[in-house]
Amino acid sequence: MSAAPYGGADPGLFGPASVTWQCHGDPIMWIAGVRALYLQALHPRAVRGVMENSDFERDAWGRLLRTADFVGTLTYGTTGAAERAGARVRALHRRLSATDPDTGERFAVDDPELLLWVHCAQIDSFLHVLRRSGVPLTPAQADRYVDENRVGARLVGLDPAGVPDSAAALAAYFAEVRPRLAAGADAHAVDAFLRAPPVARLLVPGRNLLWAPLAGLAYDTLPGWAHALYGRTAPAPPVVTRRLRLTGRLLRTIPAGLRWQLPPGHILKAMRRLGAGSRPSAYTLRTSAAILDRPGRARHDDGGGFKTWRSPD
Repeated sequence: MSAAPYGGADPGLFGPASVTWQCHGDPIMWIAGVRALYLQALHPRAVRGVMENSDFERDAWGRLLRTADFVGTLTYGTTGAAERAGARVRALHRRLSATDPDTGERFAVDDPELLLWVHCAQIDSFLHVLRRSGVPLTPAQADRYVDENRVGARLVGLDPAGVPDSAAALAAYFAEVRPRLAAGADAHAVDAFLRAPPVARLLVPGRNLLWAPLAGLAYDTLPGWAHALYGRTAPAPPVVTRRLRLTGRLLRTIPAGLRWQLPPGHILKAMRRLGAGSRPSAYTLRTSAAILDRPGRARHDDGGGFKTWRSPD
């Protein structure tokens, strides 16, 4: 009988063989997270729930870090830690409500429609930015990524059976929900804040020297219909793709031991728990058990037609 994998240690909800485990360690995820905020703000009820129940404008950086901490726990934590994190989120949401900006109606923050929007906007942003920045995900791996992350949807209170399980299903969801999206006062407040937040000087010497271009790039990766809702001209897709791939290459030069400290050590703790073989890297996907089709050229539609690139060896 073969030895238990990872010495019997708990691999968590995903494990090193998953696409999610390999991808969420990429530093481009920080840009993907900001894109998700821009996209999520286009649902009037969802963004109103945030505005009424949080100090977003005073603690946006803290909110981003807490979201990263939650994603890190779900991805790299033990099964118990992930389940406890989900239970805390569900308990918090059950207590919250907000007022519809158009009708004045009170609604529950844990309305399944809103939870589904937040989930899909996040997964779409993560997948879009990862692929467009050069991470060599094949179509089958992209589908696997969307499907795997239905476990995160369950943890925030959704029935996974009603959550998109493939890239095509995710695209169909956006096509269905788009008529309900709009850039109201709340969305424009989020946009204005993300363009010039009060970033701590110790984090960024000088005003917005680092944040502004990264947040601007996150915004530029939005789909054309989102640019139209915000009322800004969409940049040329090939230009954005080149900038995103260059940024991805630069971010990936940061030593892994340094970048894996954020959010607080989730990846390093998982590597210690499971062994060095659990090292996450988007470029190990070729040898991951999650691969479902032949490696080689990955295809991605950046809005300007399909582009192809060869995965780095």
